Amino acid sequence: MAPEMQKRTFAIDTGDIDSRFDDDGRLKRTGTVMTASAHIITAVIGSGVLSLAWALAQLGWIVGPLALTIFSVITWFTSTLLADSYRSPHTGTRNYTYMDAVKNNLGGMKYKFCGLSQYGNLVGSTIGYTITASISMAAVQRSNCFHKNGHEAGCHTSNNMFMIIFGVTQIILSQIPDFHELSALSIIAAIMSFAYSFIGLGLSIAKLAGGNTGKTTLGGVQIGVDVTVAQKLWSSLQAVGNIAFAYAYSSVLIEIQDTLKSSPPENQEMKKASLIGVSVTTSFYLLCGILGYAAFGNDAPGNFLTGFGFYEPFWLVDIANLCIVIHLVGAYQVFCQPTFTMVENWCNRRWPESKFVTKGYAVTFPFCRVYNVNLFRLIWRTLYVIVTTVIAMIFPFFNNVLALLGAISFWPLTVYFPVEMYISRAKIPRFSSVWMCLKILIGVCLVISLLAAVSSIEGIVVDVRAYKPFHS
Repeated sequence: MAPEMQKRTFAIDTGDIDSRFDDDGRLKRTGTVMTASAHIITAVIGSGVLSLAWALAQLGWIVGPLALTIFSVITWFTSTLLADSYRSPHTGTRNYTYMDAVKNNLGGMKYKFCGLSQYGNLVGSTIGYTITASISMAAVQRSNCFHKNGHEAGCHTSNNMFMIIFGVTQIILSQIPDFHELSALSIIAAIMSFAYSFIGLGLSIAKLAGGNTGKTTLGGVQIGVDVTVAQKLWSSLQAVGNIAFAYAYSSVLIEIQDTLKSSPPENQEMKKASLIGVSVTTSFYLLCGILGYAAFGNDAPGNFLTGFGFYEPFWLVDIANLCIVIHLVGAYQVFCQPTFTMVENWCNRRWPESKFVTKGYAVTFPFCRVYNVNLFRLIWRTLYVIVTTVIAMIFPFFNNVLALLGAISFWPLTVYFPVEMYISRAKIPRFSSVWMCLKILIGVCLVISLLAAVSSIEGIVVDVRAYKPFHS
């Protein structure tokens, strides 16, 4: 037996808490509430916050903030249930992924449905982040053009080149081996999210103080004035989908929890991190949504920072958009690493003798530590980034893509599986009051998700009719 394996076996058998390994034989996890909160904020405050002013414009002053608050409470509640699913109830063994948790708590075919939902959402989110990052990079170029040539200049800018630049960056960063080495990147990304949110808030307040604001109403965009009845219905449902997407981090919650130290218990620390993450993001969401809607009114743009992109101070808007790009660089990694890990673990089990799949080659980079390069990881992750970038270039529809991702992922990942695992783990009696309340929550959220998904698909179909792929 290799020396490293002997150490791992000894650590497991003796329970040596001073060893370099955890109770499952893996290297000791070093994550804390702070790093987990950073991961959550990085995953949550992203492209979702940019669409909230538009969402409130569709829903109005009453329904908009109420919807934001309700979704935040549901997300926090179900995240506490999901955190308790990290360790299996009978054996106490760890569930390294969301799929593992569903498989060990619910079994059957449900974990396959979970995998389809989770990894579909993760892939979709990376596509959405590519679109959003390119919009922000293009906004920087356009604002500089308007500043130089005047606000009447055309300043036409294609997003495709910026998507390629973002994709190349992600190809390099995707060679980070796993989730456990993303803490520094997530902390930087979280700081960036605060930076551009504060800038957006400041610009909204300045616009309000200047008196050059749009018209707002209790019910949002007005039928017969701004939109037709059908447009009002579709846009309101799309707004709900955008709000759902704004809280989409359940798909990576278990993976984030797996980075935490084993003492104090991981579920307790994860609940603290979830409370911090959801509280911080909800506060920012309400501020950005409310002030953004107050500033732009019923004409609020899909990305509220681009609404300031053609005005002064152009340099401040540029900083905000650059912060968005840096943040999304980290968020992309948070959402793609679970997919990378799943595929690579499966291939390692399927072809354990293949040197192409399993062997690493030590490469020393100047001024860096020795890096273990695996050819399969290099090629597969590069192909993944290329494919998601090309899809983003084909379907660059910001609001509708976000709404569809939110609608598809919210019900199964944020509501259904956490609640069902809790019912199974706690052995809640059928038709008891608690069981009925939880089932009603599942049913109501399912209806909302289906309606939002249908409206998003309708919006994408409308966009596709007027769009030529690879043309801005």
